[in-house]
Amino acid sequence: MYYIGIDLGTSAVKLLLMDSDGNIKNIVSREYPLYFPHPGWSEQKPEDWYHESLEGMKALTEGIDRREVAGISFGGQMHGLVILDDKDQVIRPAILWNDGRTQEETDYLNHTIGEDKLASYTANIAFAGFTAPKILWVRKHEPENFRKICKIMLPKDYLAYMLSGSFCTDLSDASGMLLVDVKNRCWSQEMLEICQIKETQLPKLYESYEVVGALKPAIADALGFSHSVKIIAGAGDNAASAVGTGTVGNEMCNLSLGTSGTLFISSSRFVDTPNHALHSFCHADGHYHLMGCMLSAASCNKWWNEEILNTKDYAKEQEDIHRLGENDVFYLPYLMGERSPHNDPSCKAAFIGMRMDTSRSEMTQAVLEGVAFGLRDSLEIARNLGLHVTRSKIVGGGSKSRLWMSICANVMNLTLDVPAIQEGPSLGGAMLAAVGCGEFSSVEEAASKIIRITDTIEPDPVLTEKYEEKYEHFRKFYPALKGLF
Repeated sequence: MYYIGIDLGTSAVKLLLMDSDGNIKNIVSREYPLYFPHPGWSEQKPEDWYHESLEGMKALTEGIDRREVAGISFGGQMHGLVILDDKDQVIRPAILWNDGRTQEETDYLNHTIGEDKLASYTANIAFAGFTAPKILWVRKHEPENFRKICKIMLPKDYLAYMLSGSFCTDLSDASGMLLVDVKNRCWSQEMLEICQIKETQLPKLYESYEVVGALKPAIADALGFSHSVKIIAGAGDNAASAVGTGTVGNEMCNLSLGTSGTLFISSSRFVDTPNHALHSFCHADGHYHLMGCMLSAASCNKWWNEEILNTKDYAKEQEDIHRLGENDVFYLPYLMGERSPHNDPSCKAAFIGMRMDTSRSEMTQAVLEGVAFGLRDSLEIARNLGLHVTRSKIVGGGSKSRLWMSICANVMNLTLDVPAIQEGPSLGGAMLAAVGCGEFSSVEEAASKIIRITDTIEPDPVLTEKYEEKYEHFRKFYPALKGLF
């Protein structure tokens, strides 16, 4: 049998076809437009997602027996607001995760309602990208559209609805709406009252691996699929990506050195985070996870090399870096402000500690180390909460540099495993589809049988001790400079 994972991204939809043994048979991507109707706004048309997903599934399944497709699931861009009227028509373009129009609504939630109350209702505080502030924005600025709302959903859930007719979402994705009582895995009635919406306007909550319906017969016929194809709830992109790296079960960790940086820790128990420095969300395995997100990670290295050094030869810039743990130059990786753990959009990047003899390679090393120190800030919070993390997967563009991986391993005192396949949410979606169809008994079993490790980087006790001293310096810089930003 075959399973399809649909990664509904911001610039394109990526579709992956996996067989029963976890082998990837095909991958297809199809792009769609992104609209910026005003400065700081970011929107897309849900109809584009649906059209390109259908066309993508046709291309994805060329050359196979399409009657062997058993299930479809998703990993999707989180936090976006999709609203439908009573005729199931999209009322307005979707407001995306990276849309910045809701600062006033975010401030209202955090300061007027209060962060402590929000955390007691949802285990999280408000960020401008979350869905609840978007609902408040529509209520204030587009009251006619607000009155038309019959269904509120997230981006990937629009696909599930169009494919199956099931008005559904999963708990991992819904955790990022600021409408879910994460600890109790249900809608927060207090948040519904604050946003002046009804529970009937919200989808039914499912676990990520649960079946929500079947593919509509007309769509199955158009694609050449069986009428028995199951639609499985799926997950938010970070949780789906974690499934795709095997970061499921208790105290498993995934480190992503992408454009942004993410520390994702799965947990069998709900963990409340003091000061709300980490996100506390439901996970796609039926349990929970903590997540710290740096807004600039590999993008720091890209900026330094391409904009400042005017080179794209990243490897050459790292050739002269040999003295790990001995660099006196520090870099604060806050090119776009910071989310975790500081939640400070105004903080800036900085180099500290240069002398007349400071070299180009020392500054390059400082950039790599600064990102690792920033990710350790989130890891330290998790460790202080009693999570015993000693090992992690590592993915993302930064994991192509063995030097950078070694720096991360020693800065964070983690054994780092490199997965053989790094297809992110699309693979996670296909794995969730396989679980939902009974191919595997649990998400954990699917991960244990599908995920393979090709490389492992162990921390060096000598370097770890050196970096411990450097980290103690690093962690003092942001508090000292905060008032200047």
